[in-house]
Amino acid sequence: MIQSFLMIGQSNMAGRGYAKEVPLIFDEHIKMLRNGLWQIMSEPINFDRPSAGVGLASSFAASWRQDHQQDEIGLIPCADGGTSLDDWAIENVLFENAISQARLAQRTSEIKGILWHQGESDCSPEKADQYQEKFSRIIDTLRKELSISEVPLIIGGLGDYLPTGIFGQYFTHYSLINRELEEFAQSHENCYFVSVKGLTANSDGIHFNAHSQRLLGIRYYCAYRGLKHLLNPNIDENDILNEIYNRSYTKTEKLKLLEHEFALGNIEGKDYLMQLKAIGQE
Repeated sequence: MIQSFLMIGQSNMAGRGYAKEVPLIFDEHIKMLRNGLWQIMSEPINFDRPSAGVGLASSFAASWRQDHQQDEIGLIPCADGGTSLDDWAIENVLFENAISQARLAQRTSEIKGILWHQGESDCSPEKADQYQEKFSRIIDTLRKELSISEVPLIIGGLGDYLPTGIFGQYFTHYSLINRELEEFAQSHENCYFVSVKGLTANSDGIHFNAHSQRLLGIRYYCAYRGLKHLLNPNIDENDILNEIYNRSYTKTEKLKLLEHEFALGNIEGKDYLMQLKAIGQE
């Protein structure tokens, strides 16, 4: 059975990294939920906006696959950009959608973890003071509704670059949210905090760039695998990322990628048939 992970939060969970800046991650055993069905993962996984791009979930899944080479992983994208913790309250549509999507996934998979990244929309002292109480209510209800009381919840910090970006005046109190996120993880069972030290942003100064998203996904997986907080970067995370990028494609993957290029009109029919034949003879 597919082992699945629920992706919730705002835009840095959905992903805004530019795909052109990083190599492709493609694995026939990494799936994403679309219309209640599992499809081979392609980015953007979490298409919440036309600006959706590279997020952390792809490298999280690829890292997971390195330890589970005979198994399939599924990603359940439910993040929504620009949303506050109040938007995720249990009586609101985002929460209801996440429950709905997760229940669809549970028909054909077992949810093994929750991936959360959110907080940029709550960067004020007043909202920080209420963060843990509100977040606890959301997570407790989510766990109860889906009967996943003990699966790990992985949460990441906000980028240190936030106050220096072009919208920096809105993020002067970002460190208060980071404190609340870390304290929440430290004080709740089955919850682990991931540091974003050293990660960098797109030119907007708000969203992690594609390479940083790749590293963040690896960090999320390390926290998940070890069931521990990750308060400092892994010294080998770039090596892990290179292993992911250098993985050889299977014949099925080569065929799927070729089919994708043909469907987009990037390959002429004659060239498509020639390459199709070449792959079939491998």
